[in-house]
Amino acid sequence: MFSFFKKKPPPSSAAPSATAAAPVLQTAAPATVAASASTLQRQSWLGKLKAGLGKTAAGIASVFGGSRIDEALFEDLESALLMADAGVSATTHLISELRRLAKDSKAETPEQLKGLLVDALARLLEPLERSLVIGPEQPTVMMVAGVNGAGKTTSIGKLTHRLAHQGASVLLAAADTFRAAAREQLTVWAERNTVEIVSQEGGDPAAVSYDAVCAGKARKKDVVLIDTAGRLPTQMHLMEELKKMQRVVAKAGVASGLENCPREVLLVIDGNTGQNALAQVRAFDDALGLTGLIITKLDGTAKGGVLAAIARERPIPVYFIGVGEKLEELETFNAREFAQALLQ
Repeated sequence: MFSFFKKKPPPSSAAPSATAAAPVLQTAAPATVAASASTLQRQSWLGKLKAGLGKTAAGIASVFGGSRIDEALFEDLESALLMADAGVSATTHLISELRRLAKDSKAETPEQLKGLLVDALARLLEPLERSLVIGPEQPTVMMVAGVNGAGKTTSIGKLTHRLAHQGASVLLAAADTFRAAAREQLTVWAERNTVEIVSQEGGDPAAVSYDAVCAGKARKKDVVLIDTAGRLPTQMHLMEELKKMQRVVAKAGVASGLENCPREVLLVIDGNTGQNALAQVRAFDDALGLTGLIITKLDGTAKGGVLAAIARERPIPVYFIGVGEKLEELETFNAREFAQALLQ
């Protein structure tokens, strides 16, 4: 569990295979030492995740404080899940599934029922659990979008750190030319991670993106990460600008011999925004065709139940979750771990 990025090599002409085993981007190190360090880091991160979801977890856990399973418990649980921003569809599904599981297993106590709810939630979230794959083309081009304040640029810095730590060469594109100091902020992240950056003061974001893709190909980079301007999905002129960037990136890919460019279109979501996060997923997915999500700020008042709503309505993979500001505080999403943290 100490390596989460997979790098697919381009298939050889002699033996092309779309299902060939993907070598892991992993630096050489004694396996036992690496695994031990990774396990400790994961445990520390899970502790922070549980703390971040603590308020939501406490609200749901209080439902199971009684001594028997009755209709009132199910009604209280329904209210608790809705308060946790799980949404009507996911809540209805979980309650129905829980009733079935309770009947099949002949559960007798609220604590047993709580364990069944963990199982039901983990199964609901499983479609969101997927690894970020680098390749098979070089570079893998990723556009990163999100509303202002969601933690988009910080998430790019953290993702760059993970990729570089796993042995991938990264090129950043400072295509957020609308926000003051955005270019400077991304430059700081580039310096901290010792990676290259393409930027233009006051430049057109689409032009910056085009140059970055071409530069990434010429410099034989593994990944090109494109930072885009934060915007609300209701700002239609800005959403159109984002779609224009995507078209220009696709043209740059064609010029560079890339068949799938951008390969990843990621949306960064603030975990504190509740059901508004689901609205953002819908809007950006309709406009761009999202391939993955990064959930940030699950470190305080966040209501993580919204992931259940996303899984039910727009099951787009959650590649990473962030629980703090440190470079290392971005971890891969695991459905059962998250269900346990939310229902601790």
